[in-house]
Amino acid sequence: MATTTHRRIHRAPRTPLALGLALFAVAGLAAGPTVPQNDEIAHTVQEGDTLEGLARAYLDAPRQWPLLQARNKVADPRRLKPGSVVWIPVRLQPTEPATVAFVHGQVTAQARPGDEPAQVTQGGKLDEGTSLRVGPDGFVAVQLADGTVVRVQAQSELQLRQLRRRGRAGSLQSVLEMRSGSAESTVPPKAEPLRRFELRTPLAVTSVRGTRFNVAVTESGQTTASVLNGSVAVQSRQENPQSPALLEPGQGLAVATDGQVGTPRTLLPAPDTSGVPAALGDATLLAIDLPAPPATARYEAQVARDANFTQVLRYGRFADGHLRWKALDDGRYYLSVRAVDDAGIPGVPAVQPITVKTRPVAPLHQSPAPGAIVAQGAGSLQCTQVPDVRWYRVQVASDAQFTQPLLDEQRLSDCRLAIASLPVGNYFWRMASLLELPGSQADQGPFSPPQQFSIAQRPATLDLKSLQAQDGDPTVHLHWPGQPGQRFRLQLTAASDPGFDKTVQDTVLDAPQWTGANLTAGEYLVRIQVLDPTGLDSDFSPARQIRVGTGIRTGTGLPVSTSSGQPLGRP
Repeated sequence: MATTTHRRIHRAPRTPLALGLALFAVAGLAAGPTVPQNDEIAHTVQEGDTLEGLARAYLDAPRQWPLLQARNKVADPRRLKPGSVVWIPVRLQPTEPATVAFVHGQVTAQARPGDEPAQVTQGGKLDEGTSLRVGPDGFVAVQLADGTVVRVQAQSELQLRQLRRRGRAGSLQSVLEMRSGSAESTVPPKAEPLRRFELRTPLAVTSVRGTRFNVAVTESGQTTASVLNGSVAVQSRQENPQSPALLEPGQGLAVATDGQVGTPRTLLPAPDTSGVPAALGDATLLAIDLPAPPATARYEAQVARDANFTQVLRYGRFADGHLRWKALDDGRYYLSVRAVDDAGIPGVPAVQPITVKTRPVAPLHQSPAPGAIVAQGAGSLQCTQVPDVRWYRVQVASDAQFTQPLLDEQRLSDCRLAIASLPVGNYFWRMASLLELPGSQADQGPFSPPQQFSIAQRPATLDLKSLQAQDGDPTVHLHWPGQPGQRFRLQLTAASDPGFDKTVQDTVLDAPQWTGANLTAGEYLVRIQVLDPTGLDSDFSPARQIRVGTGIRTGTGLPVSTSSGQPLGRP
């Protein structure tokens, strides 16, 4: 016959930390019993029950029935009184370890109090009682034996308090305790009516089946719950609680520190990510810009390798629409963005694939300077060399979108393009690096941001007497893209020092430009690090190569060029 189980509850003094909620999966809108604070299961005896049969149903083997007899002081193990209660100690049930499905960054596991924490590894087993600590840039996905996946975000602490099975082949009984941070769980909808899954916080207990939900402990101490799939009921654990509050898909609520359950509210809609480019080419930072979030809201964003967000590599909360992380390797990823409301409840996620393509890096604009005027019929566009690059592609257009490029040279061996054929007007130019692949194929990196210049008629030629050769004052100008508030660290070294062990210059700049004066003629390497106002510092960019010559200048200090745009006197 079917059995009925209850949980034994020991009442504790009612302090703020003893208050909370119970969140139940809804099956026909019926909520299960409130989760207990101890680890025993109360079995209500049915006609025909025996201790041996209960040991077979709940424990590892029927021969363990004497343990139930000792716990419950039963005189006759074959004659149990219907309606009486037999207490089943959870510690007698067989254990089922969890598996680390994915780990990124600093995540440590402590098997027992007093043990030395150890770094978590993918594929490793986690036993009952293990405590996980996730660092500021970390993430871990834990898979339970029944397929449930728990995604633990950065700066979280979670204990696998109970990992048991109801009998040798029965349903899983799992209890996780989250002390700080946030976690999202996906519980598969299997036909296991007695399966138990609880995720506890200092203020809340969530008990679900067949749903996808998020639970977080906010900085203010509240507990929030939001549901994307499935239906759950939320109940306070105060004395004499009210009827459970029903959360439908797309709803959430917050539980205050005094145990009061808030009114269910509709989750904020998915943010507008239509402006996010399909490919991101910034090698210094992973930078994504979105419209500003609604008033009193902020964004919660993740970047993962998979669409299920089981392999999260970047996570953060942002007060504005400027999402910034350390750069990622080239590849295909998935972006998830939610708006978090004033109660700390995350909304509906907007999910879309993105591609990071930063290699080979684009050269830097060298000359002309941004917005400079170039004489008609002469001059050239010049950019830095990039080590190990085979070709360069340089484009010129009359608009910043490059809808119809006027010049498009795709396999330049030197990063220079003559512009003598262009008429008077305003233009934009950009460039990209290309690697050589087998079969003379090319792998093109991202274009640099466009830079503007103008072409004007050349003024009258100066009298020969006004010209004079002026040696020893070579000057190099570099320009690159930057965001407001960013600073830059620039290092310059000789071309023979690719490791930058003996730098010629190491300086911090407030603007995305640099002028090198009084440099000895020769070849140099330059690299740049972005110092973002968020406090993130990028890695140094791949080195670019520049050439410095003696230069010949007019009496007023202006450079003199040949008709092809090559400065006179350059070696």
